[in-house]
Amino acid sequence: MIGPDSATHLTQGNITLLSASPFSAETDFSEINHYFAERPLNDLLAWSLVTFGSKVALVTSFGPTGMVVLDHLAKLNPGVKVITVDTDFLFEETYALRERVQRRYPIQLEIRKSTLTPAVQAQLYQPQLWQVNPDLCCHLRKVMPLAEVLQGYEAWLTGLRRDQASTRTDLPLLAWDAKHNLVKINPLANWTRGQVWSYLLENDVPYNHLHDLGYGSIGCTHCTRPTSDPADERAGRWQGRGKVECGIHYSV
Repeated sequence: MIGPDSATHLTQGNITLLSASPFSAETDFSEINHYFAERPLNDLLAWSLVTFGSKVALVTSFGPTGMVVLDHLAKLNPGVKVITVDTDFLFEETYALRERVQRRYPIQLEIRKSTLTPAVQAQLYQPQLWQVNPDLCCHLRKVMPLAEVLQGYEAWLTGLRRDQASTRTDLPLLAWDAKHNLVKINPLANWTRGQVWSYLLENDVPYNHLHDLGYGSIGCTHCTRPTSDPADERAGRWQGRGKVECGIHYSV
């Protein structure tokens, strides 16, 4: 059901669980997208929680946009499920933020990793795979672990925004994710970078302190650098390779 009643039910703790997802690859999401386009963020999040119950989770690497969504979700539904992928190559600041998030928020955090340790990956493929074939490295360490965990869900929430990259300019609030065979929800699709940071600072939401050192978007240590172009959040990722996506959201 689309409408404000969903938010009311959720705040009363009366979450209606559906026996099966009512959505499929044939679903026309235009009406839902139109309805939530001008409504507050909490309305869409509440509808998502009511509609999918325990079969929806936020997937985040604890970037600024993901932290805005997490902050809202934890207040709406304490104990909400959050999934993060640990590539084994993350910054110490990212691990510190993850620990801070776990201490502050009442969430169920699931940490997923590749079945290949970095050492085994180096033996099976080659050392420093991220330099020789970054697409394959991302696939092994990010795409595959996420695909495995999402098999148990009917919807996932992301931290994508339209203004993050040229690949995301047409991002809808909701769509069918053919790659994972479930509904993909991008609740902050129409937010701007300025809106995100205003919310973080005004509400004292924790964020990765590497952003204060010039990092626009933060991934693995080997493939992330500070950027001199704050307007292009992805400029510091895979510098010099013409690569802007890891493959989780878009094919590379």
